[in-house]
Amino acid sequence: YLDWVPYYPSRVVVLTAAVLYFTCRTGLVQFRMFWESIRLVMEKPQNEGAVSPFHALMVSTASRVGTGNILGVSTAICLGGPGSVFWMWVIAVIGGASAFIESTLAQVYKRRDSKGDSYGGPAYYIESAMHNRTLGVLFAFFLIITYAGGFNMLASYNLQSTFAAYSWYDPAVTPWIIGAVLGALVGYCIMGGGRRILRVTGVLVPIMGLIYVAAAVIVVVMHINLIPQVFGMIFADAFDFRSILGGVSGSCLMFGVKRGLFSNEAGVGSAPNAAASADVSHPVKQGLVQMLSVFIDTLLLCTATAMMCLVSGVIPAKELQGAPWVQAALHKTLGSFGPYFIMIALLFFAFPPLFGTCFYCDNLLTSLHNKQP
Repeated sequence: YLDWVPYYPSRVVVLTAAVLYFTCRTGLVQFRMFWESIRLVMEKPQNEGAVSPFHALMVSTASRVGTGNILGVSTAICLGGPGSVFWMWVIAVIGGASAFIESTLAQVYKRRDSKGDSYGGPAYYIESAMHNRTLGVLFAFFLIITYAGGFNMLASYNLQSTFAAYSWYDPAVTPWIIGAVLGALVGYCIMGGGRRILRVTGVLVPIMGLIYVAAAVIVVVMHINLIPQVFGMIFADAFDFRSILGGVSGSCLMFGVKRGLFSNEAGVGSAPNAAASADVSHPVKQGLVQMLSVFIDTLLLCTATAMMCLVSGVIPAKELQGAPWVQAALHKTLGSFGPYFIMIALLFFAFPPLFGTCFYCDNLLTSLHNKQP
């Protein structure tokens, strides 16, 4: 029950310890049951019209996948070095165990409303399993603040910041226009209730992910001769222990772990709010499905950004962290189309998390009121 642990720096230490413990305790479940988790994704719900494992996976992936998959990876590499990518991979692989545990618990302690639909999450299983409603309420309260406030503001800010490179960007007007458009689109989705959110994420998340990965593959193939050099650079920096021990807080190890934990959210207690809504024949099935969300986010999408930028030859630097390094890298490999592609990608990556987190907050508000949705 580590979902309520505060963020940084204690979250890094506690969650890293937790994922290592769960990895050992489950007997490397993320490796043993990987192919089974893929098979279960397309399993149909027990009751017709209920939320499927796939739709629950897409909602959790929508909240995990965001602007951080592009700008956060850029910042980690620019500040921590290319070795950050390796430690990001490590934390994603072992983080699958935490995703499995928290989502399985959400299924074990889920509840049903008058229509027979499932709902639940950490706030519910903290209350039920630990017999402590106060702790469950505190968890729900702080997660609402985190996602409805900080997380959504960060995603919106990152999106509008990519427009700052263009001559027509007016800092006094453009952010307001972008915010109004985002607000209208998100409002349309969430006013349709959870069902509309499920439909939108079920279409938008796979499409945007496939397009982005396809673009990354094209860029990497264009520079296929540089791949050995890029991997050599990643591993050499990742195992430069003299540099790491000389300044742990600013090392590739710390930036990679932070990026991995923040990006895949394994153990934070967000994804179980979606996992609980799935209609499956056994709780473990949805736990296995939710493991994939961690891998999709970090091993696939974050890696796509890292490889696209590293093969470009543009040297990462502190002053280029965030959008500038990604835009410069794509401009060098794809020409003038590169920055526009990143702008479009950020638009699609910023949009789903906004209403994916609204799905979570709706569930958490329900737990605060202690009533059925």
